[in-house]
Amino acid sequence: MTCHQLYKTPFLISHPSSIKVYHFKIWIMATEVTKYPSTLKVLMFPWLAYGHISPFLNLAKKLADRGFLIYFCSTPINIKSIIKKIPEKYCDSIELVELHLQELPELPPHYHTTNGLPPHLNHTLQKAMKMFKPNFVKILQNLKPDLVIYDIVQQWAERAANEQNIPTVKLIPSGAVAVTYFFNLANKLGVDYPFPAIYLRKIEQVKMSETFAKHAEGKEDDDVDPFANGNMQIVLVSTSRILEAKYIDYCTELMNWRAVPVGPPVQDPMYNDDADEVELIDWLGKKGENSTVFVSFGTEYFLSREDREEIAFGLELSNVNFIWVVRYPNGEEQNLEDVLPKGFLERIGDRGRVLNKFAPQSRILNHPTTGGFVSHCGWNSVMESIDFGVPIIAMPVHLDQPMNARLMVELQVAVEIVRDDDDKIHRGEIAETLKGVVTGKIGENLRAKIRDISENLKSTRGEEMDAAANELIQLCKNSNKCK
Repeated sequence: MTCHQLYKTPFLISHPSSIKVYHFKIWIMATEVTKYPSTLKVLMFPWLAYGHISPFLNLAKKLADRGFLIYFCSTPINIKSIIKKIPEKYCDSIELVELHLQELPELPPHYHTTNGLPPHLNHTLQKAMKMFKPNFVKILQNLKPDLVIYDIVQQWAERAANEQNIPTVKLIPSGAVAVTYFFNLANKLGVDYPFPAIYLRKIEQVKMSETFAKHAEGKEDDDVDPFANGNMQIVLVSTSRILEAKYIDYCTELMNWRAVPVGPPVQDPMYNDDADEVELIDWLGKKGENSTVFVSFGTEYFLSREDREEIAFGLELSNVNFIWVVRYPNGEEQNLEDVLPKGFLERIGDRGRVLNKFAPQSRILNHPTTGGFVSHCGWNSVMESIDFGVPIIAMPVHLDQPMNARLMVELQVAVEIVRDDDDKIHRGEIAETLKGVVTGKIGENLRAKIRDISENLKSTRGEEMDAAANELIQLCKNSNKCK
């Protein structure tokens, strides 16, 4: 048996709103539960989005390298992909725990993730996760962790753990710049954010107001504000002082949280022998150094028809090589020929690759022929781009992405393609920006700056993580949960 085989521990939960008895199971990635009497046992509980899972998994590996035993919790559909991202060396230190949510008529198990989830079901998924609380308590009682690291968007997990006398610490899966900007916007009405490089344009302000209003509508009486003032408790942030020193300090000043950086959420490039992936990397290897751009907008945002058309024509006019990932919600996939401008694929020929499925992002960004990354500026994506030394062409859409984009511009590792007052992008600006980054002086400057930052990050990564691990050990000692 290998470490990727599973065993199960069944138990029953009766949901109070139904006469049915639902059967839930814990599945753990191991041949047996290994006991570590002198090791700190940490249960990690991210939200069901890859943008949240990735920084949690990155932290899990770093803690495992320092002797911690990790229980990593997510739904079966997510674990199918998570298990592929855990190298064999973590067999004895990272165990995967499946969370079986109650099935709702509109939310079958393949929708127990935000990856490809139709946007109108986001609130339903959040509801299903809150309904999981009694089951989560059973998992805590079964595994008896010394510490729970939970996602900032799942505040209820803190109360559930504390009721079992288990200490908790929250992890912010984004950067400090986004969380402080959100807090300032929501709690400091009329007070300008003190760092002028970070701002929202008018159309972005409208989107943000709509997001806040929608969040308020779905809020329940027992929901805890994730951005409430703290009491100087530890909060882990997926960043580094190399990138965000003043924003980390402002987090402590503004929110009364002691922000502890755990490093950017960057996964090591994973190699496999999938025929399509091998062909794609072989194609990339035939291009010139820094001659190709990677275009991807993450796993949860889907381009409008207008944006998709402008990007297509921008890529065509630029004459640069490219790999473009075009995504749709699950169940709404379409043929590329039907959604791209007529004749586009024939005209670009071997200069580009358009994919409507998963792309090995870290392998692409780590390739020497990749010279730019057209990104929505999700935190994980921009952190990977910095780590691999690839300049960013920022096209932010919503949530924390505009703040992340402005931070990247402030760090001089990105240029932004700006939407007009009608929230539209234009092919001409896209084409000129791509050419400037790939072949122009601006690209040379961006590459020099981003490689310098990347080297500094790598040189301090171990030191920052050692400090964070010591903070967690001390927290447990203070709670009498470890020796």
